[in-house]
This record gives sequence, structure tokens and C-alpha cells, in this order.
Amino acid sequence: MKSVKPVLVLALGLMSAVSAQSRADALADIQKAGVVRIGVPQDFAPFGSVNTDLQLQGLDIDVAKLIAKNMGVKVQLVPVASANRIAYLQTHKADLVISTLGKSPEREKVIDFSQAYAPYNNSVFGVASVPVSGPADLAGKVVGVARGTFQDIQLTETAPKTATIKRYEDNNAMISAYVSGQVQLVGTGDFVAYALAEKAPGNKPVLKYIIHESSCSVGLNKNEAALLAKVNDAITAAKKSGELNTIVKKWLNVPLPQKMATTFQ
Repeated sequence: MKSVKPVLVLALGLMSAVSAQSRADALADIQKAGVVRIGVPQDFAPFGSVNTDLQLQGLDIDVAKLIAKNMGVKVQLVPVASANRIAYLQTHKADLVISTLGKSPEREKVIDFSQAYAPYNNSVFGVASVPVSGPADLAGKVVGVARGTFQDIQLTETAPKTATIKRYEDNNAMISAYVSGQVQLVGTGDFVAYALAEKAPGNKPVLKYIIHESSCSVGLNKNEAALLAKVNDAITAAKKSGELNTIVKKWLNVPLPQKMATTFQ
């Protein structure tokens, strides 16, 4: 048994090394396949939605196509929801996730992020008759969120204990709840709320307060340095050429913030 133990230890070490190496070869695998699988939203206009021709469209879809083009490969769009987008990376159902993903200390423990490619403020919106100007005013009130989103995490941390955070499985369910009057307040992204106003013209959501100023980044698995560098190179090139600014203005009706446009990491 003494002679077996060193061999077993060596074997386990070699397995770990091979495993680490395989996890770090995502870019090579993508280039070999000629296809990059990118998780994108399908229920989060204007970042991602399905048009009348049943095709995905939106800011995140355009950025996904831009990055694939820069990588010299085809793109396979993989619809994801807020609650499962990180899991799709971890289970290798997607190589990248471009789905209004914001950085947080918790998320950075499990995945890596590219430089920012678009602005995204997280705020509380609601009907005009409900007075709310900060977290304390949520006491005793119900706030709808899409499960697993940044807003869900942030409101869980900042809302009073007497507030009720009602979690919906996706953004369509949350939007339907607001339109039907099931909730009078929602925590969501600014531009999503503006799109929501088109669906509830008689009860347009009013900005109550900004939870957090944020931005969108591309998510990818840990220990993929080559893939991360390739994604960052694509975003940097798009910033310098003005192509990314054009995409942001097309979908968000605002230019790429100057600080973001000149930050390449």
C-alpha cells in the first residue's frame, strides 16, 4: 500500500492539471468549432427580445454578434433567463453570457467579467401615487423583481425587513404583474422600465430612486485568460471605432458614457 499511495497522489495531481488545462482551452475549442455559444436575454427589451419574425433582437444580441465577428467565428445565440445565465456558463451550455450582467463581489467569486460594454442603472419604479424616495420608504410595501437579478440582490440587502420582495421567474412575469396591478413597485433597469411604460400607458412607472449605478459586462468562466483577452480586444476595438457607441445609441437612446468609452479593462 505504501508504494501505491505516491502513484495515486501523482495520478490525482495529473488529473487536476489536465482538468485545469481543459478549462483554460475554451478559446481554442471555440476556434476549432468555428462557433461561439453566447447566452443572451429574450425577455428583456431593449437588451434582448423576440421580434415579429421570431428572431432575437436587442443591444445584447448586437454585441454578441459583434464579438463573434471579431473572433472570426459564427455565433450561436442561447436564450437565458436572469436566474440561470451563470449556471449556463458553469455547465458549459454557453461559452459567454451577454445578458445585462453586472459585476458583484459574489459573482466575481464564480465567474470572470470583461470590461463594461453598456450602461445599466438599477432603480425602483412605481405608480405615481405611491410615495417612495429611498429604501426606508419600502417598509410595508411589496416590490416585484425578476429572480436572481442584481435588483433582487440589492433590494434584499437594503430594503427594510417589513418590505416584501416578490420574486418572479423572469422579466415577462414581473412586467405582467405590474401591468395587471398585482404590484405597484418594481426593481429593475431604467431602460426596461421605460419599455414597460409602453405596455402600461395609463399607469406609467415613475422613477422613485436609483438603487445603484451599474454597467453591463460579458461573463465567462474562471481561468479562461485567452478567451477573456479576446473578448476585451473585441470590445476595445468597437469602442475605438465608434461601433459600440452606435449600438448603445440605437437601443438605449443615449450615448456610451465617456468614462466607459475610454476605459479598456
